[in-house]
Amino acid sequence: MCDVRSSLGRSATKLRICGTRTLWDTVGDGEFFCPGCGGDRNYRRLTGRRRFAVLGVPLLRRGTVGPVVECAACHAHFDPEALDHPTTTRFSAMLRDAVHTVTLGVLAAGGSTSRTVLETAVETVRGAGFDDCTQEQLATVVEVLSADIGHGSAFDPAAEACGAALAIELHEALEPLAAHLAPAGRESILLQGARIALADGPYSPAEREVLTTIGGALRLRAEDTARLLAAAARTPS
Repeated sequence: MCDVRSSLGRSATKLRICGTRTLWDTVGDGEFFCPGCGGDRNYRRLTGRRRFAVLGVPLLRRGTVGPVVECAACHAHFDPEALDHPTTTRFSAMLRDAVHTVTLGVLAAGGSTSRTVLETAVETVRGAGFDDCTQEQLATVVEVLSADIGHGSAFDPAAEACGAALAIELHEALEPLAAHLAPAGRESILLQGARIALADGPYSPAEREVLTTIGGALRLRAEDTARLLAAAARTPS
């Protein structure tokens, strides 16, 4: 890099004669969770072309840069992997859907129409953000779910097709969320399902099987899942 220094009294000004300049091109935009701002912001996805410049005029090519993600608010640049983190809005929706799916899975496994179970399930789902959820709605969805996976109204743990279908639903809802949750958050979702299962008494074999599947989908170790389920069963309701 070349420069010329000139002085006037005690002040000095550095004049840049030549150097490398990056010209940015926008190749996409959207909304993301900005690590710098700590919240949802708009972004631009940029690719850069490096040029050797003289007096600010780009001349010779010096390769490419990026792609990078630029926050529209703080203008900081981040690796494209920053887009893998869900926005606050998206994360909240994923969490609501996860709790709803866990609730339906436990209800389908239990095959119970107990009012206590349904009351606990409704309380759990409303706490996740579905304020208008009712017992009737949950009962209807569980009935449809049970019919879709090959049974009239109850989950049959001996039926492989039924168990596989329910496991797929749970993994699709929980695995994308688990990557963004701390261990305490993943454990909390499992314990919410356990609380529903225990509302009418000890775990049934089908309920325990589903809760074990939930633990696996949440990336909890098998021994941790077993420990949490045992601790929940010992806790007075």
